[in-house]
Amino acid sequence: MNVALLSESPADEAALRVLVEAVLGTAPQVVAPGFRARGWPNVVQVLPAVIRHLHFQTETDLLVVVVDSDDSVVHTAVHDRPDYFHPQCRMCELRAVFRRTAKKLPSAHGRARVLRAVGIAVPAIEAWYLCGRDEAVSEAAWLVGQESGRQPYSRAELKWRVYGTDRPSLPQETCCALHEVQRHRRDLRRLENDFPGFAALAGDLRAGAQIKS
Repeated sequence: MNVALLSESPADEAALRVLVEAVLGTAPQVVAPGFRARGWPNVVQVLPAVIRHLHFQTETDLLVVVVDSDDSVVHTAVHDRPDYFHPQCRMCELRAVFRRTAKKLPSAHGRARVLRAVGIAVPAIEAWYLCGRDEAVSEAAWLVGQESGRQPYSRAELKWRVYGTDRPSLPQETCCALHEVQRHRRDLRRLENDFPGFAALAGDLRAGAQIKS
């Protein structure tokens, strides 16, 4: 399977390559270089152009998009109901961008569209890295805090727990990210259970692999 990645940093991309391979059970052919955006607003802005480029100019089968939720509304099962859309949910918005863009494109390279795999790291990808070694960190804990107005931790605190600083250098960030995802590579069940935003990504990847098989 030919896979492209759209993330927020080179460190995120390095970690995602490992996680994508772990989900699929085999190393995909990654379209290089990966696509990156400068934060959430830029992701939404560049995504249609990335989809069109991959559709017409490459033989990419599936585009992986992973962003942090930051302080946005957390995606829940209610959002998956037919025709439901929450304008402050990043999962809902990214899926909508894929739908709007793909429906305007003719078939190319023997496929109707580039498949999508969307993951939302709540509240940041560092929470995924801490899964399994910090019991206080989970998507459910963040959601409870969001609803009560008292968050259990901040995004800066998550960075300290992973990197030992809230402003790591890129080499340090990449090294720590790769070290943490090696645990998940062996067994993804805890990550999928504690972080539905990752489980959604894994589900999209597995569905895409079935379509291609």
